[in-house]
Amino acid sequence: MNTTHNFSNFSTSKRTVVTIGTFDGVHLGHKKIIEQLLNASRNKNETSVLLTFFPHPRMVLQKDQEIKLINTLREKSNLLDKLGLDELIIHPFDKEFSRLTAFEFVRDVLVNKLNISKLIIGYDHHFGKNREGNFEQLKEYGEMFDFELEEIPAQNLNDIAISSTKIRTAISKGNIIKANKFLGYNFNLTGVVSKGENLGTSLGFPTANIKIAENYKIIPKTGVYVVKSTIENKEYFGMMNIGNRPTVNGKNQTIEIHFFKLNTNLYGKEITVELLEFLRDEQKFDSLDSLKEQLQIDKSKSTEFINNLTSIS
Repeated sequence: MNTTHNFSNFSTSKRTVVTIGTFDGVHLGHKKIIEQLLNASRNKNETSVLLTFFPHPRMVLQKDQEIKLINTLREKSNLLDKLGLDELIIHPFDKEFSRLTAFEFVRDVLVNKLNISKLIIGYDHHFGKNREGNFEQLKEYGEMFDFELEEIPAQNLNDIAISSTKIRTAISKGNIIKANKFLGYNFNLTGVVSKGENLGTSLGFPTANIKIAENYKIIPKTGVYVVKSTIENKEYFGMMNIGNRPTVNGKNQTIEIHFFKLNTNLYGKEITVELLEFLRDEQKFDSLDSLKEQLQIDKSKSTEFINNLTSIS
């Protein structure tokens, strides 16, 4: 997959099959659209193009509504790369771009820059200034500029429509199994391991504290989770705490992972942690001994979950 930042840097003499959207999460519904895109481009022997935007339009147009995203830009690019696209175009979304009318967007971007032959869009897709562009308008523009149009019906999983918004809600409530089911992969967090206060080590549960650089990345609700990571090509399971550590009067939120059967020094390394299950809410304990007892219970429950998981697979 070739990646281009800003569609003004993209040029092609070959006709293209295009889809457009933010694609946050690259979930099962998104994958259905991309599957159609790839099938159409192969059948026509044309180039598959996915046009997406960063920042997310809601970050620019609704600044009072602080949206958090399922994927960082790098995570989204990596997920899309695995799907077999020819071209990914990431265009900067700003106020000026948002003022393009639907007609201007189709003429100037899709036709003149992308050399479009066919446009594939998800159900109820709107675009252009004030989201004025819709399917009916696109049909008119398709006839005017000689490109095909295909709309994918709303995707459903167990009679529940999949959407990035519903996945974000599930993550924010700690409903990780539901989120993972909709995503088609395990929701994850990527960060660099930094020095902590070594509280976990003193309790017999040394932790890797990760710092996530992207402040727009959604962080699940506080609490304890079962997790896994692939480190130096080997899979390790563990448990992760997200929270303020109220037992020791912590002030700032931390993300701490205790890996089972891992003795490697991870300081300064970037790791990705996949979330598998929510165990319990964060709570304040009367003493460090009580906290240690609870950590033993958490470990037992985590091990039971992991054993069930590995026996099924």
